[in-house]
Amino acid sequence: MESSDVELDFQRSVQAVLRELNTPASALQSNRGMWRWSLHKKVERNPGRSSVLVRILLRELEKAESEDVRRVIIPLLLTLMYVLTKATGITEELYHRAYTFCTRLLTLPAPYSTVALDCAIRLKTEAAVPGTLYQRTVIAEQNLMSELYPYQERVFLFVDPELVSPSVCSALLLEIQAAQEQQTPEACMRHVVSHALQAALGDACHTGALNRKLQASSRRVLEYYFHAVVAAIEQVASEDSPSRLGHLERLEEIYCSLLGPAATRRLCIGDVLQDRLASIPLPSPLITFHLWTDQEQLWKELVLFLRPHSQLRLSADLEALDLQGFRPDWDLARVSTDSGIERDLPFGSDELPEPSSSEMERAALQRKGGIKKRVWPPDFSMPGSWDGPPGLHRRTGRPSGDGELLPGVSRVHTARVLVLGDDRMLGRLAQAYYRLRKRETKKFCLTPRLSLQLYYIPLLAPQNPEVSGKPELGELASFLGRADPWYESTVNTLCPAILKLAEMPPCFDTSQTVDPFILDVITYYVRMGTQPIYFQLYKVKIFTNLSHDPTEDIFLTELKVKIQDSKSPKEGSSPRRKGTAEGTGAELSVCYQKALLSHRPREVTVSLRATGLVLKAIPAGDTEVSGFSHCTSPNAASATDCTCLRVSVTEVVKSSNLAGRSFTTVANTFRTSSIQVQSQDQRLLTLWLDKDSRRTFRDVVRFEASPCPEPCSRAQKSKMSGLNSHRQEAEKNKAKLSPLLMPINTFSGIVQ
Repeated sequence: MESSDVELDFQRSVQAVLRELNTPASALQSNRGMWRWSLHKKVERNPGRSSVLVRILLRELEKAESEDVRRVIIPLLLTLMYVLTKATGITEELYHRAYTFCTRLLTLPAPYSTVALDCAIRLKTEAAVPGTLYQRTVIAEQNLMSELYPYQERVFLFVDPELVSPSVCSALLLEIQAAQEQQTPEACMRHVVSHALQAALGDACHTGALNRKLQASSRRVLEYYFHAVVAAIEQVASEDSPSRLGHLERLEEIYCSLLGPAATRRLCIGDVLQDRLASIPLPSPLITFHLWTDQEQLWKELVLFLRPHSQLRLSADLEALDLQGFRPDWDLARVSTDSGIERDLPFGSDELPEPSSSEMERAALQRKGGIKKRVWPPDFSMPGSWDGPPGLHRRTGRPSGDGELLPGVSRVHTARVLVLGDDRMLGRLAQAYYRLRKRETKKFCLTPRLSLQLYYIPLLAPQNPEVSGKPELGELASFLGRADPWYESTVNTLCPAILKLAEMPPCFDTSQTVDPFILDVITYYVRMGTQPIYFQLYKVKIFTNLSHDPTEDIFLTELKVKIQDSKSPKEGSSPRRKGTAEGTGAELSVCYQKALLSHRPREVTVSLRATGLVLKAIPAGDTEVSGFSHCTSPNAASATDCTCLRVSVTEVVKSSNLAGRSFTTVANTFRTSSIQVQSQDQRLLTLWLDKDSRRTFRDVVRFEASPCPEPCSRAQKSKMSGLNSHRQEAEKNKAKLSPLLMPINTFSGIVQ
């Protein structure tokens, strides 16, 4: 194919991706999302054409910048970075052009500047030391041990067998196994060596002879050259001003040592006949498939991910936590029962210095047997966030696990937890996330060593084509698609493909080479989806008896309330109020905090008769409010959407006319930060959390819903109890500013 034809073909593919991005989802067929995948496959099959695609992507990015079409900037930039990670033979001019473009984006607001900063840092390293991105990706994802680059990652794919059909589970498991059976450690090491030499030497690299030599090498020889290549790249990349010439000289030595004198002559005089640029695949990450059957399964899998590497050198503070036994926090502090001053101790309890001793005066005010404090960093709060303060952010330059929460302990492990399902599965994830954070306050073992990244792929049941509107169980997926157009185009389109794969007959022959579309999209998502969107978790206290302690639970998307037909057993002993209509709902007392832009507390109490109500935590597509709404404008409503509950009440309104009394229902909507609801006429309530029938609470007389705060340890609680009332109130107000937010990674976060 002529160069002009190749460029035209790539140009058409890029335009198709942009056209798909700007087209509403309802106007496209079920094969949406295929254009991006096919574009990368074209380069993978013909790696010599990578530079052509890079030029086209840069041209489209510069065009979008000049025309201020920001919607396509992040998708094009991530596509460019994905191509550069795999490619070899990219000129310094193209790297410099891409880096300069990213630096210009730093003047834009988030998320454009956030993504651009991450890309600029990676581009600067890759331009100076070609092959760095590919090498680091393979080492981390395949858990190849390297002292110079110790980072390790793993993708945990969780599926609820009660929500996902066995055929879907089997199809996904077979596709993952078929791809990973060919990704042995030896094959991955060969890919790293071959890619590094090809990226550095370019046309001077005899790819055919190199691949034959690597294939014939033993495991010991292969490991030797693998570590030599990693050392050559990492040592140069770690320099303040890395030299591309020095990097080239080191890899030339490795290349000549590997192929012998023939390679030296080739480098000196060159060859007339050049090998075709070899296709070096980027292996898919290590993915483990899990059926979510245990409430503590997430925590157990994360511990097992870390446990084999417990022999790594840790600081004294972390070793004191006893990672094998996971001792609780009451072992971390000892509280004295005396004043703590040694001269106040009972006589004979300890051997005191002689009265004439010069040490007596110093010992008189010496603390003894008091609280044993652990020395944490000054800006450290336990457990804190897994990856920093809320916002659209990511640590750049290295994997997101980089950084130290404790002195001498690097977070070299990254767990990418990917859940597949609908809103019910996300509710289960929210429960597990809350328990995980709460457990960390008692057994502080995962946070210092592990970076936790959460991902979500919606899998919804097929919808009737005659039914319009968004699926009921896909509320959060719809929100993510509205917030991030690239997520909508790439991830939200996987559901039809997964269902279609489940209908196909299984293929157990793993020797055939196939292009697993679903696995490739999952891989693209976990690699490039680095910008989290944070969701507020809500705690609900459920009372079945006002004299007993409530039951507590967590919900993420929805709390639905209905009035039970039967009444409380106490109903028979109390007279029925005159004028009360049977079977028309219940009298409810509703007390809630208004959701205001100023965040000033304002409490409202109303009594009404209703047949049910729904609390929505996910912002809706529209901003209309009605009834007894307290949002002054649609703009105010949308601004508070992400930090409040949207309550819809089906109110029963009584009216009188010539025909007599009649009852009608009216839907009222208001926004609140917290709410308390209690039945007044002994009608019992039924609650459903996150649309999950397994999380149903019956015979409820009262419930309270409010933002879930960050869990605090018993040591922090004891510290609070020791403060005076003024400081205790200040600490409580400070704690209110730290709600528990659950991040779900997308490609760009919320695009304004």
